[in-house]
Amino acid sequence: MVRASSAPGSTPSPAHPGSAEPRGISFSGTKSDDLLYHVAPTVTAVLVDAGFYLTQAQRIFGRQPPDEAAEKLHKLALDHLNDAKGRRIARLYRIFVYDAPPAAWRGHTPLGKKALDLGDSATAKWRTAFHEALRGLRKVALRMGEVPTSQVRWQIKPDVLKELTNGKKQWAELTDDDFRLDLRQKGVDMRLGLDIASLAYKQQVSQIVLISGDADFVPAAKLARREGIDFILDPMWSTIRPDLHEHIDGLRTVCPKPSKKPSIKKASP
Repeated sequence: MVRASSAPGSTPSPAHPGSAEPRGISFSGTKSDDLLYHVAPTVTAVLVDAGFYLTQAQRIFGRQPPDEAAEKLHKLALDHLNDAKGRRIARLYRIFVYDAPPAAWRGHTPLGKKALDLGDSATAKWRTAFHEALRGLRKVALRMGEVPTSQVRWQIKPDVLKELTNGKKQWAELTDDDFRLDLRQKGVDMRLGLDIASLAYKQQVSQIVLISGDADFVPAAKLARREGIDFILDPMWSTIRPDLHEHIDGLRTVCPKPSKKPSIKKASP
């Protein structure tokens, strides 16, 4: 029998508490999952589409202050390292969050010609504070695209356009509230795809978890799977197309199901 020992002045290491950090090969347990934990720990990268996450998070958790929303995102990513019993079975490589800074656009409303400064809006301030909170969290890399102000356009809202075509609303009845700004992020999907390709080709991870509901990830997911990466999709209870299942290795959501009437808190994204 080999007796446990430690250096003078130190204490013996405690029993394995469920941490993802490997401590070498151990044969003390009798369960196969305990053996696999020590022999081949999974290294996981979690990739988060922030725009999608915030939309779903408001449905699930209600409106949140920016720092709380950032903490919820961080916890959601870490929960993917645990098994169904809450035991940590994977090591975190990094959490990548993809978003764009608020549009610094100044202009006027289409009909009333009221001056607008999007950079000074409550939504922009919330998003900026959300990004700052993410930057201060452990193992989080914020990958930022942009919203080109030269391409900002006013559009009639879809439901209003439908009323116009059906004759339920007249053009003379339009107000500024019937329009919306067409703000489109640029470079976000490209950065996400490049990171997936880099992680796969360099074999930096053995598993990628993508929190998104967009089908644009399919080409990158195919590449990662060809390189032997276990590719998991978390749509946060949103509906995805049935054919997307053939392009992923698993579908797993770790957050609660959205309620019909989410709780309302003091701040909003």
